[in-house]
Amino acid sequence: MMNPGRPRRPLPLRDGVDPVRIRLADPGRGPRSIPEELRRRFPDRLDELEAALAGGQVVTADGEAVTDTTRRRRGMDVWTYRTPEPEVEVPFGIEVLYTDDRLVVVDKPHFLATTPRAGHVTQTALVRLRRDLGLEDLAPAHRLDRLTAGVLVFTVDPAFRAAYQDLFAARRVAKTYLAVAPAPDGTPRVRERSSRIAKTRGVLQAAEVDGPPDAHTRITLLDVREPGQGEPGPPLGLYRLEPTTGRTHQLRVHMNALGTPILGDDLYPRVRTITPGDFSRPLQLLAETLEFTDPVSGAPRRFRTRRSLEEWPSGRTPAKDRGHPPSAPAPNSCML
Repeated sequence: MMNPGRPRRPLPLRDGVDPVRIRLADPGRGPRSIPEELRRRFPDRLDELEAALAGGQVVTADGEAVTDTTRRRRGMDVWTYRTPEPEVEVPFGIEVLYTDDRLVVVDKPHFLATTPRAGHVTQTALVRLRRDLGLEDLAPAHRLDRLTAGVLVFTVDPAFRAAYQDLFAARRVAKTYLAVAPAPDGTPRVRERSSRIAKTRGVLQAAEVDGPPDAHTRITLLDVREPGQGEPGPPLGLYRLEPTTGRTHQLRVHMNALGTPILGDDLYPRVRTITPGDFSRPLQLLAETLEFTDPVSGAPRRFRTRRSLEEWPSGRTPAKDRGHPPSAPAPNSCML
């Protein structure tokens, strides 16, 4: 119906959620009255629309309240609010690992989307953080899948947003992930997987296809344990995954292709239907560290998750394998 846009919004956030931008029909192709066009286009939201019109909350890009006499222009947009559909609350907090005047770095929980999309609006890291921190211009520098937990970076100041987003887009960020997956006898300590991954719109799974590789992952087996009592199957392994590319579902696709699908994966090797509100089986994939040279200050940056994977009883990477000390806690770190 209505989609958020990139232009500067003429309305403030409402409960952390962006107003929506509506492109109007060109003059001569729609009703002369802008309110009448909106009523025709959105009959399922008439009560909400009438309340917004009466309250001056349907505005032009200049912030002028729309009335029956507002003059229409070619390519004109108007802005208003849309009440999000009811959502199942994700009952896990977001820990803030670090903040300054340019960045907010958090430890995202499983099941929480990074940004609004496809049925997840209020239950997203972006909306929660904007609301709870009071930062209207907060925006993600990159994204994590909804089912993946761990380190996630947001930008605070729009003036520096592109610098950090370009850093991630250009793959100048070193990333490591931890995963729990089967480790059959003979599993190599180090493996590498290079392939071409395609994601078809409307299809839940991504797939490896023929063609030049565009996805590469280094996979290191850190430790092995026998399954717990009553757990069938081969031994389980704690893996460190180091992607040098960022294709959709890359780590999940590569682990599955090697015959070691990540525990808790509801897409690979087969699609499983999950009841909304069932948080009992999180994907055992965790964004462990992010490391980069700050594009503004030139300082080295390194952030590490404080979370652990529930299917690995020790909770942490084996001490002998920790190549770097964890980053110092931020003095203003907190749980939201």
